[in-house]
Amino acid sequence: MAMPLMPKATAVWLVENTTLTFDQIGEFCGMHPLEIQGIADGEVATGIRGQDPIAAGELSSEEIAKAEGDDDTVSELTDILRGDPEHAEALLEEARQPPTPDE
Repeated sequence: MAMPLMPKATAVWLVENTTLTFDQIGEFCGMHPLEIQGIADGEVATGIRGQDPIAAGELSSEEIAKAEGDDDTVSELTDILRGDPEHAEALLEEARQPPTPDE
């Protein structure tokens, strides 16, 4: 099962730079949500510099923005790393679609 190259450093970056939930970050990075909470509290991963998953090509800013608005989205985004290319491509295509105005 593929994970981010540096899961703890990726989790640090996601905690510091996004509004994703601990569950979302934990699932994406393969870590327990309590460990993510420890990162947020400064008790875990002190001294670890965050690894930007956007720069590493593991996520796009659009995917992160979509996940910030929907607690279930990161569960789907993990398909990108776990080898479900058809589902991943469908998610990417959906993320690229402009929002439709409410009528």
